[in-house]
Amino acid sequence: MTQAALQRLDTADLLDLQQQAAREAGVTVTFRDRSREDVPVPELQVIPAAEFEMGSDASEYGHEKKESPRRYVLIERPFALGRHAVTRAEFAAFQQATGWKPSPRLLWPKSDRQPVFNLRPSDADAYLAWLRDVTGKRYRLPTEAEWEFAARAGTRTAFAFGDSVGCRDVHFNSLFPYEERRERRKWYIPLCIPTARPLDVGSFPPNLWGLHDMHGNVQEFTSSPWRDSHVDLPRNGVYRRAGDEEWMVVKGGSWFDPAVACRSAARRRRHITEMDTNLGFRVLREL
Repeated sequence: MTQAALQRLDTADLLDLQQQAAREAGVTVTFRDRSREDVPVPELQVIPAAEFEMGSDASEYGHEKKESPRRYVLIERPFALGRHAVTRAEFAAFQQATGWKPSPRLLWPKSDRQPVFNLRPSDADAYLAWLRDVTGKRYRLPTEAEWEFAARAGTRTAFAFGDSVGCRDVHFNSLFPYEERRERRKWYIPLCIPTARPLDVGSFPPNLWGLHDMHGNVQEFTSSPWRDSHVDLPRNGVYRRAGDEEWMVVKGGSWFDPAVACRSAARRRRHITEMDTNLGFRVLREL
């Protein structure tokens, strides 16, 4: 299906496309894989295959040059994506099985429903390898294109919810809201008290395809190596990763970031050794 066709679909049609992809894969739209010894594994949402327009242009408030040019990308196969970022409870099963321990010098989530943070991509990869072993299924990080396609859920607006969001829709730094900054208001009162930590996953409504917190809460690793723009973006959105590349793309924005950093097109460069309290990850399961 082309992006032009995808954009003509209404809500019912987009949901039907998702249902069709699930039926063809032999799963329900929302599902969880069985695992050895019934260890907790992430809940998943089926995402259909289609073409979409990736990135943003200067007409979108918050646009940065690194998000351009807009490029048509073909997501060739449907996949399943975690309904939310991996939580402390889900990661704890991996810890118990492998003996992995966080550094005692670093902060760690206090709630089982908080997303895990203060991890490196190599830690996420270790979790994904364990997940493949206990389920027998193919798990990995999403590419930047897969992540943005799933976040947009058929939209072309700045956010999956429209051209603006508030702090009751997305967990960003409420001192830097979207609409008020776009209108260049000199004075405004934040509508939410700033909360300097990730909230429990699912605290805000999901997008049309059932994914929570694609905007805000924690930034999320992708498997894509960093490029300064989309000029050379391949048709399928997949860059070949060289062994010596040290920078990767993260998406979604976080509790620490202004609302503009939580847009679907927003992207940030992070080092492969970097850890942070606003940086987590979400799993992709191949269908």
